[in-house]
Amino acid sequence: MSTFAIGEDDFLLDDRPHQVIAGALHYFRIHPGHWADRIRKARLMGLNTIETYVAWNAHEPVRGQWDASGANDLGRFLDLVAAEGMHAIVRPGPYICAEWHNGGLPVWLTSMPGIGLRRSDAAYLAALETYLRRVYDIVAPRQIDRGGNVVLVQIENEYGAYGSDKDYLAELVRITRGAGITVPLTTVDQPMDDMLAAGTLPELHTTGSFGSRATERLATLRAHQPHGPLMCSEFWDGWFDWWGGVHHTTDAAEAAAELDTLLAAGASVNIYMFHGGTNFGLTNGANDKGRYLPIVTSYDYDAPLDEAGNPTAKFHAFREVIARYAPVPAEVPEPAAPAPEFDVPLRPAAGGAGAGDPVTGAVREHPPTFEDLGHLGALLRYEATLPTGFAGGILSFDEVRDQAWVSVDGVRVGTISRTRHERALRIPAGRVVSVLVEEQGRVNYDVRLGEPKGLIGPAMLDGTPLTGWTATPIGLEDAASAPELTVLEGTFTLAEPTDLFLDTAEWGKGFVIVGDLLLGRYWANGPQRTLFVPAPATRTGANRVRVIELEQALASTARFVPAPLLGPVAE
Repeated sequence: MSTFAIGEDDFLLDDRPHQVIAGALHYFRIHPGHWADRIRKARLMGLNTIETYVAWNAHEPVRGQWDASGANDLGRFLDLVAAEGMHAIVRPGPYICAEWHNGGLPVWLTSMPGIGLRRSDAAYLAALETYLRRVYDIVAPRQIDRGGNVVLVQIENEYGAYGSDKDYLAELVRITRGAGITVPLTTVDQPMDDMLAAGTLPELHTTGSFGSRATERLATLRAHQPHGPLMCSEFWDGWFDWWGGVHHTTDAAEAAAELDTLLAAGASVNIYMFHGGTNFGLTNGANDKGRYLPIVTSYDYDAPLDEAGNPTAKFHAFREVIARYAPVPAEVPEPAAPAPEFDVPLRPAAGGAGAGDPVTGAVREHPPTFEDLGHLGALLRYEATLPTGFAGGILSFDEVRDQAWVSVDGVRVGTISRTRHERALRIPAGRVVSVLVEEQGRVNYDVRLGEPKGLIGPAMLDGTPLTGWTATPIGLEDAASAPELTVLEGTFTLAEPTDLFLDTAEWGKGFVIVGDLLLGRYWANGPQRTLFVPAPATRTGANRVRVIELEQALASTARFVPAPLLGPVAE
């Protein structure tokens, strides 16, 4: 049984100075069939530790329905890290940011009336204590001083950028220690004086998050953490992408030079990300600094290991740097062969059941939100009867969150986009107006955490309230019965489970399911053009692909290509 502690200048592993050289792997962004492979490749780059967030909303999307199995089996993930001879750092939030849906907080939590998030609010603290104790039931027996491999646990996440409630942080520490966590506790903030001061407590070890100017930022960090090891616990080696933008990359040599500076200074480091993975399903977050920008499905992050698990130039550059400071295995992982290239004919999918009836048949004065209906899916259809004799006019809302397609008497007449700051549309004469709203991803930071989704505020028709609305949640499994959507499917055969890349360039906007896995979203405005299909989601023999299109007539073929196409890069 080993020990891990904070010394005067260093981390101490069994009382000997130890430099943590870690990399981030989010188990919830990686198919569990690939966990062992990604962990092994981290060791082969020279890392001695794996770091992961814990996403509360992945484990408990519905209150009281806790899931720690399958893709949410944190215990198995930590055990695989241990099996590879590596340590682990766990960051359970409860808020994680991470460009993840709602910053990791469950919608049922953030939609509680009057709740105060990330502060000393009684309802919030009660819910998060239940959550943290469930996480720590998994983590505590796997701590290094109990024969396991967990060496650090983080309290909150970049809290100094959000608040300064020291009582809240102290309560998180109380819950954590009370649940049997004995390893050192850390915080992380960007190396700015106000954030570092606000985001920690004296009994916590303060670390930094940055990706450049390492010498300067370590000096700022040292001013706030005068004793013990310096640590950059988020060394940003790439960046994320959003729809309508470009694919972000960073120079491998420059990133390696910054890593060299950190390690030469004796600092510990966690590379964010070692392998980014994928925002499968509907898990992408969104930015909103004055303009709403949803995050793409790929979380490639220009990391040392790409979205499909292949080493990049950055992998080799980082490995060379790490070898100057720590033992690195002689084995180097080989990139995979190109994925198979083939076309799959698509045909109209058979209609489903249950997508055509409004919730309980209720007619409401104003359009309800997704939260009002407890709807966790991406699509909600609203309908209202237009006034007798309506000859056309302006339909408006306080806000549309996030994208709406408007039809009159079953004919699509236009769209309303939150990203374009649109709130109104001129509609023609007719009898019934229908508005299909897509929730495109929840903002993952700051004051917009937990904001309601759907049609916000009263609906107005030429300045007069339009009342009498029904709302119909549309599940993607039932999408073929929704008249606004085009749903096609096809079958392909594989000799063995295989990683694939699905080219969506000829489609407009929608979702793809392969087998039982919702790969995520596609959108013609890019930058991402291909969706990654992990081999464990496929099988030997027949496989089904299902495409759910929101905007245009679909091409009658699904095309699989040999390599990812993530879009033009930033200049």
